[in-house]
Amino acid sequence: MNVRVTYDKTVNAAYVYLTDPQVRTYSSHMYPCDPVDVGGMINLDFDEHGRLIGIEVLAASTKLPEYLLISAERLDTEGE
Repeated sequence: MNVRVTYDKTVNAAYVYLTDPQVRTYSSHMYPCDPVDVGGMINLDFDEHGRLIGIEVLAASTKLPEYLLISAERLDTEGE
């Protein structure tokens, strides 16, 4: 299974999609997590049925493995 990950280096944010890429899914509820112990912000997106559909990671370069960010779909204009 391939998971789609996008990354915008200019704002240092990544998004991990947990949905079928062929199906358009909308977030109906976002649960912000501010884990003090890790010094970053993580937002969990849920659909209308309460299923987790995606994870937004802010300060992504310090929270996610480098290989994941390098292989992520780039959303900024710097695309490396």
